[in-house]
Amino acid sequence: MSDPLELDLSYTRAMMSFQLFHSDPRDILIVGLGGGSLSKYCFHKFPLARVTTVEIDERVIALREWFVIPPDSERFQIVHADAAEYLPDRVGVADVILLDGFDAFGLPASLSSQSFYDCCHAALRDGGVLVANLLNSDSQLATYLSRIRRACDGKLFRTVARREGNTIAIGVKQGTVPGWRDLYDRAEAITAAMGLDLCRYVKKMERQHRVEPVSGYPSSGTLAVQQD
Repeated sequence: MSDPLELDLSYTRAMMSFQLFHSDPRDILIVGLGGGSLSKYCFHKFPLARVTTVEIDERVIALREWFVIPPDSERFQIVHADAAEYLPDRVGVADVILLDGFDAFGLPASLSSQSFYDCCHAALRDGGVLVANLLNSDSQLATYLSRIRRACDGKLFRTVARREGNTIAIGVKQGTVPGWRDLYDRAEAITAAMGLDLCRYVKKMERQHRVEPVSGYPSSGTLAVQQD
């Protein structure tokens, strides 16, 4: 409560790795409100962006003032809806989509199906980034990653927030992405500008990339491909 804008959990900080691929989003779409950490952070740290959060549970939305969540405005909006029904008709509406929607039993089937991830990809503009928070303990983790990889035409990066046991999947809708040296430089610049250390997550991305290369990208050097 003393610092309501702080990203206290490491998995939320890891999800900010989207900045490595898209540093200046104009529209950020978030699935799952919870205590509002991602929504508040994006609203305050990206002053030129519109932040829309889709939350299915009206009881969660009713607690917004307790969690110092800003009121709705031209730049900030909380939508009471099922994201699985909200996204299908929206094409090219977001630069960044952050998926953090869970219920009491974990990740709902409706928010982890192939059709849902396909809709997320369609909702991104060219150059957009899809970020999904997944649980390492989920027996379907490999299935979810495979679906996101397919939706993003094989362009999937992974990093890990081990403290909470989370895998962060990052799908990019772009033909060319920066090389590792450039990614480290960007992470250092973000650390200097925002105080958010992303270098550790780049290291984990690179380590995972050596084991499981992104489809169509070389295993080292500049990661550049043509659009499919």
